[in-house]
Amino acid sequence: MDPTTLRALLQAVQRGRLTVGQALGRLKYLPFESLGWATVDHHRHLRLGFPEVILGEAKSVRQIVALARSLLRRGASVLVTRVDPVTARAVCRALPRLRYHAVARVLAHPAPPRSPQGAGLIAVVCAGTGDVPVAEEAAITATLMGNRVARIYDVGVAGLHRLLVHQPTLTAANVLVVVAGMEGALPSVIAGLVDRPVIAVPTSVGYGASFGGVTALLAMLNACAPAVAVVNIDNGFGAGYVAGLVNRAVSTARGGAPPDGPGIRLPKRSTRPAAGGPAGGHQGRAARVGRQG
Repeated sequence: MDPTTLRALLQAVQRGRLTVGQALGRLKYLPFESLGWATVDHHRHLRLGFPEVILGEAKSVRQIVALARSLLRRGASVLVTRVDPVTARAVCRALPRLRYHAVARVLAHPAPPRSPQGAGLIAVVCAGTGDVPVAEEAAITATLMGNRVARIYDVGVAGLHRLLVHQPTLTAANVLVVVAGMEGALPSVIAGLVDRPVIAVPTSVGYGASFGGVTALLAMLNACAPAVAVVNIDNGFGAGYVAGLVNRAVSTARGGAPPDGPGIRLPKRSTRPAAGGPAGGHQGRAARVGRQG
């Protein structure tokens, strides 16, 4: 249950449109609901500003459907990450309201708005086309949180002239998510061009000595540029979520309206950024502050 819905419920009781018993019935599954094999956190939207997110990897169709249906019944947005096409088709047959984003491998409801409202911009940048799936996971996550997102793809260090033409967008963003595999150099380059936080996402794209993204991860952790923070390998969700929190905090500090998209409705007095993770074991984020070069 999001803050707007809860406020409307309390106002309905205050004005006599609902009895106390009816309101209690609607609040029966707040703050959580036990499904026997899983416990759905319906209170997370109130605490963190975004509902619990489902990690689809290693879950059955039945499990994903049950978790998503529980969230939908409470009026929450739904985001399911790491979903293969076969599983996605089966889930969408059971829950037609969900939309599958094949490139990002995520199921979402509602669809990301075409013109999200809210102050501030998040730039999602990726080095090569092989990194696009992870970048799209970040972009869709941030968009569902109510943020404006600019995508800048295929601008890696093998041709930096492709990146420099996007300088106005890079400098306009409150925070940047930079996704790269191979040697993982792009976040350092961008962090040296802008006075904004850069959330670096290493990907598993690359040949043998990339070690499934470990080479890019270590390069990003050792970045000379001081504004780089790093999330786990291929963790586009984590990067998009943190970027959304940063953009919310910056927008609020500047006196603008915080993002208020379909998946996030903030209490007007909320100014503290919060962190959370999806159900099912998404890796936590490893933040760092780079040394001076």
